[in-house]
Amino acid sequence: MTTATVVSIHHPARRPLQGLTSRAGRTVPTRTKGRIHPHDDKAPARCAGYDRRVSIRVEDIAGHPDYRHLGTLAGVAHELRYATRDNFAGRSLYGRLDCAWLRREAAAGLEAAGRWLALQRPGWTILVLDALRPQRVQESIWVDVAGTPAQEYFANPERGSIHSYGMAVDVTLRGPDGRLADMGSGFDEMSRASHPALHAQLLAEGVLNPAQVAERELLAAAMRAGGFAGIPNEWWHFDHGDRERVRRELPRIL
Repeated sequence: MTTATVVSIHHPARRPLQGLTSRAGRTVPTRTKGRIHPHDDKAPARCAGYDRRVSIRVEDIAGHPDYRHLGTLAGVAHELRYATRDNFAGRSLYGRLDCAWLRREAAAGLEAAGRWLALQRPGWTILVLDALRPQRVQESIWVDVAGTPAQEYFANPERGSIHSYGMAVDVTLRGPDGRLADMGSGFDEMSRASHPALHAQLLAEGVLNPAQVAERELLAAAMRAGGFAGIPNEWWHFDHGDRERVRRELPRIL
């Protein structure tokens, strides 16, 4: 079997970085000195590049009629990896922030995707690995990945990640025994093996096997049933609605 090349983030022109290695073996730099942490109360003042008059602090989302907590969604489970150390950075990126939220449109779509999956494969559920990602967190991540190969996997915060509008999710499939489906690469694995656009090539190379691609296709079909669309380089990421309309019409979450 051909071994997929995994991105190792390194930028020699920068000052020394604290390297962290994830379970997938990627070394990801993080800066701590002089940076406002994304869960610091002062962090929203750093956010720029958009109209703050149409933005909402994540701390103010609870009780807002346009947002639903993931814990209220029927047939959907969640384990937010960015709220733990089990992610590409090897540290909690959300800290004290409660990011288990989606806009009501995406939340309804996710419930519909879960219902479709339950009919196709009884006992299986959609597991949310990331949902709302506040602008301040996206900016913090961008500081580390900009100018590295990992930049491909993160939206420039000036334009806006769809996660920061509560209209994108990172998901996988979880079986009745609690085990996750074998997707052939891990969540946030920044390698060719994670690219749905390369399925035919990855199958031919032996990087993925047919069963792994079938699991990805089942996940994608479930998400399409809920009005979501995938992207070419991450099997786990899905957006709800048109990206440009989301950026143009919806408030960004700080």
